[in-house]
Amino acid sequence: MASDLKEKSESCLTCEVFNPHEMIIELLKKKELDEDVYQRLSDIFKALSDPTRLKIINALRVKELCVCDIQEAVGLSTSAVSHQLRILRNLDLVKYRKEGRQAIYSLADEHVLALFSQGLEHVLESIPEKK
Repeated sequence: MASDLKEKSESCLTCEVFNPHEMIIELLKKKELDEDVYQRLSDIFKALSDPTRLKIINALRVKELCVCDIQEAVGLSTSAVSHQLRILRNLDLVKYRKEGRQAIYSLADEHVLALFSQGLEHVLESIPEKK
């Protein structure tokens, strides 16, 4: 009985007959991206999958910060913060400028803020309200 239910639920996930819609497939092929674009996008999402880097982005969405402020905000050592910032900088998610002896970091552009904000909104909407 249980295996019958499993088979039924799995059969709902696949086509019972292989019959691709050629016009749709042609349209999709025209919209296909280069492999290097997929790789870069994948790298960005990997970077955003790390809670520490998300904490840094969350702090930077409030205000541009020096490394010392980021270190205090996320509770990590200078070297750990520098490592995370390097990853974010290499993917053009954050940028920095020198101000005297300090490196001041900010989000690279509005796209980074939008990625973070939309992900955050999605998460907050899916969490049941506490009573």
